[in-house]
Amino acid sequence: MMEDYLRAHYPHVEIEDVVSETLIALVDVLKNYRYAPDETGSFHNYLTGVLKHKALKHCKEAERQAKEAGAFMDSAVLVDDSAAFAEERNWKETVFSVAIRQLLSDATIQDRTKQVFIRVAINHENPDVVAESLGVKRNAVDQMKSRMMTRLRDIVGALKSVI
Repeated sequence: MMEDYLRAHYPHVEIEDVVSETLIALVDVLKNYRYAPDETGSFHNYLTGVLKHKALKHCKEAERQAKEAGAFMDSAVLVDDSAAFAEERNWKETVFSVAIRQLLSDATIQDRTKQVFIRVAINHENPDVVAESLGVKRNAVDQMKSRMMTRLRDIVGALKSVI
């Protein structure tokens, strides 16, 4: 399955290397993996995302090496920068989306804190308005948002570290 995907989408990468790196990354993830598709999305999508990320990494490395060596490569071999940028942006958006779902599904976080985070950080509502509507001080809203942002960064970092 992985080899077929790579042949179809990234025909110029070393397929064995990309598959190996993907499987190594998954070994770290699977130690603590808990299948919860409502929180983290399907495993298949996650696996495909890791595979894409590893393939793009290989493409970029090949391009960098070619530029350093001053070699001329056929333009078909080089990754189109705009396509690579779009793939990387899509990957980052997927990781961020998974991290947000994990954060908001954490039962240890109070609902009011989640509500503040959604309204201020995601929906970009005015923190003063949010504070007033919830009957809390503006400082409390800032603290809730800050704590949630820290947790979100930790989740994103954990997701990226395995890739």
